[in-house]
Amino acid sequence: MLELAENVVYAGIALFLVVTALVLLALAGKSTWALLTDFTETPVLELLDVLLLVFIVVELLFAVRTTVEKRELIAEPFLLVGIIASIKEIVVLSVEAASAVGTGGFTDRIVEIGVLGVLVLLLGITSLLLRRKEREPDEGENQPADPETIAR
Repeated sequence: MLELAENVVYAGIALFLVVTALVLLALAGKSTWALLTDFTETPVLELLDVLLLVFIVVELLFAVRTTVEKRELIAEPFLLVGIIASIKEIVVLSVEAASAVGTGGFTDRIVEIGVLGVLVLLLGITSLLLRRKEREPDEGENQPADPETIAR
C-alpha cells in the first residue's frame, strides 16, 4: 500500500515536471521568435535562461524516473542540476556585469561569478568521485580467501 502511494506521488511529480518543461519550451519558442525582430542581448539572454531551465527540469525528471525504477535515490542527477543552475546564473551575471562596468555593482557580480565558479568546480569533482566510487569493485570481492575462515 505504501509503495502504491509512493508511486502515485512520483507520478504526480513527473507530470508537473513534464508540464513545466512543455511550458518552458513554449517560452523558448517565444524568445526565439523575438530574436527575429530584436537584435539586442535581451532575447538571447532570455532564450539561454529558458533553455537552461528546461535542462534543469529534464534532469529532475530523469532523477524521478531513476528513483522509481531503481527504488533508490541517486545523487548524480541532483549534482548535475546544481551545475546547470550555477552555470545559468554565471551566464546571466556575466551579461549584467558587462553592462555594470565601472560601478559598485560590477564588483559584486564578479565576486558572485567567482563563488559560483568554485561551486561548479566542487560539484563537478563530487560527481567525478561518485562515478569512480560506482566503478570500484565492492570491498572484499576478488580478494584471496582468509585461511582462518576456510579452516572453520
